[in-house]
Amino acid sequence: METSDVPEFAASFAVPLAACSAGAGVSQTTLRDIAAATGLSIGTVSRALKNQSGMTESTRSLVLETAERLGYDFAQLRSGPIRRIAFLLHSQHNTLASGSFFSPVLHGAEEVCRREGIALSFFAVGPAEPVMGLIRLHQPDAILCAGYFEPEVLTALQQAGKPMVLVDMQRRGFKSVNPDNLHGGYLATQHLLRAGRKRIAMLSGSLAHYSIQQRNRGFRQALFDAHVHADPDLEVTLPAVGDAEQSVSDAVQALLALPKRADAVFCYNDSTALAAMKACRKAGLKIPQDIAIVGFDDIAAAPAGIPPLSTVRVDKAALGQTGVELLLQKTENHPSQITVPVELIVRESSHGV
Repeated sequence: METSDVPEFAASFAVPLAACSAGAGVSQTTLRDIAAATGLSIGTVSRALKNQSGMTESTRSLVLETAERLGYDFAQLRSGPIRRIAFLLHSQHNTLASGSFFSPVLHGAEEVCRREGIALSFFAVGPAEPVMGLIRLHQPDAILCAGYFEPEVLTALQQAGKPMVLVDMQRRGFKSVNPDNLHGGYLATQHLLRAGRKRIAMLSGSLAHYSIQQRNRGFRQALFDAHVHADPDLEVTLPAVGDAEQSVSDAVQALLALPKRADAVFCYNDSTALAAMKACRKAGLKIPQDIAIVGFDDIAAAPAGIPPLSTVRVDKAALGQTGVELLLQKTENHPSQITVPVELIVRESSHGV
């Protein structure tokens, strides 16, 4: 991701995480109750719940654990206008390949912040980094999390008691904005089926990622609706570590070596699809005559592929814009889960035969 105009955050020690539950009802527990239970002053309890500095981690942990045990509603901490937003991106997404997706998301968020007079700061963070220390240091009024984050990181962030929205991820108890991943996976697979393809493979990343999981669900649903058997040999999950392009090449070679090889591949994103096309060309296959390929996201490189890549277009800037707008909502009378429509873009990689 291109971040030359925004700071990056990196560190080498883990943040202590305390459990937090998002209850359905409104808690009657007050700061005074927590202070009485811990023997601390109300001011200390308030600073601990707001993740402010000026205390030991043991004191902070005591307050958070007591608040959780008493059922304190962390939403009570949310007040005042939003003037500073922290845009958090998982460090695993802070790469050239992922940047083609998340950079426009960031720019969309920047556009709304500029219009509303809000300062937006970007940070790349990971599970082994002091996320709450970052929040205490920069004191944002709200948090926008883009892409996948481990549950324990989201739990820690939730304890800050600040408005928070997830972009390109969904988790119970959090507001979120997502492209219609399931429908996009369905459209891509349906397109390949209608083109007469019989052995449709899917290259996926980790299904722990909400967006990838939903794209895979759409793929399977389209096969089911067309009464096509879902062959497990045609579904490949790529490793999260190592050389990404080599992993795709290995996966394509395995698909082509099957007794009944794949005649089409749906890839969970465009970077994977472009690498898959390269591997197919290297194997001597013609695209789309011998094998059709469809990606997802419609990154800038997709139409420049050899041949131009069919894909599912995601309005990436709209994800960032909608995420900030959801943070700025002043009432609860609005959807907490927003789905942004997607569009199938057919190009030469799957069309023309």
